[in-house]
Amino acid sequence: MTFSATTVLVLALIAAVIVALGMWAYSTANRLDRLHVRSDQSWQALDAALGRRAVVARSVAVAITAPVADPALADRAKVLAHLADRAERVGPADRETVENQLSAALSTIDIEKLRPQMVAELADAEARVLIARRFHNDAVRDTLALRTRRSVRILHLGGTAPLPTYFEITERATPAASTGLTVDTTRTTARIVLFDEEGRTLLMRGNDPTTPDVSFWFTVGGGVDPEETLREAAVRELYEETGYQADPESLRGPIWRRVAVFPFDGDLIRSEELFFALRVPAYEPQATNLTAIERRSITGNKWCTAADIVAFDRAGETVYPYNLDQLLPEAAAAADSATDPEVRSIR
Repeated sequence: MTFSATTVLVLALIAAVIVALGMWAYSTANRLDRLHVRSDQSWQALDAALGRRAVVARSVAVAITAPVADPALADRAKVLAHLADRAERVGPADRETVENQLSAALSTIDIEKLRPQMVAELADAEARVLIARRFHNDAVRDTLALRTRRSVRILHLGGTAPLPTYFEITERATPAASTGLTVDTTRTTARIVLFDEEGRTLLMRGNDPTTPDVSFWFTVGGGVDPEETLREAAVRELYEETGYQADPESLRGPIWRRVAVFPFDGDLIRSEELFFALRVPAYEPQATNLTAIERRSITGNKWCTAADIVAFDRAGETVYPYNLDQLLPEAAAAADSATDPEVRSIR
């Protein structure tokens, strides 16, 4: 039996299509598997953050009743402690409801009655919940976006793994503390460890407007706007602060996560910072669109070596994040990598 050239060509095309479809299905199934692993890990991180918040809430319940014997405070503390216990023991089906009840109970606490250390501890615990929830919901969003595609559903590439679900809880609005500072509960920051060809990193020099004589250094970046992704915020802040327009896809990361509570311009800021890494040709930074507070607080910039960072610290000008000189090799390796590394916590 012989085949014509047309028949051979058609069979070759069919085989090519089958191979291409198989390769696509295989890569998509692998990607789905990685996304499911990511959503599982993000849930574990969120679960740990919620558990820590419950422990801190129980400590707050004890703290608000310790100074005085106030029946109203005692009742409020009892409710708070009860909800903290339930949050630690409740099943998955009711977890979101109980955590929202705990958030509501925490919002009724007058933190003026707490020691500043307890205020900072509570702010830190809630900040970790906020950032862990953001990571989890981002992971769920990415997984569902691929898992619910028609082609993926028709070929059953998701297997029998259950669909991940979003976790939504309210954020606590915190009143003024006895120090006169208010806690900003919603600030999430996208930052970039920016390298040039020589391995130097760009740092901004600034100060708190309330203490202009005390300077410190920090990486490029700023707050994430509503409906803005972390990458979009990082790229926007890079352009506004230095004039460089980067492709969001060229960023590697987030590589680090840092949660800090600190006073700034009369407020107690609770900041969840997510760091990306990026290498660019050296250029002269020129701000294009600083906010009013940035114009008051940013005083300069410099392409820095690790030795420069050590010198700043020795001179009393703190560099954030801490130990950045020791972290630079890790960030440089990430900037030169073709894939995003696993995010890890730093100080």
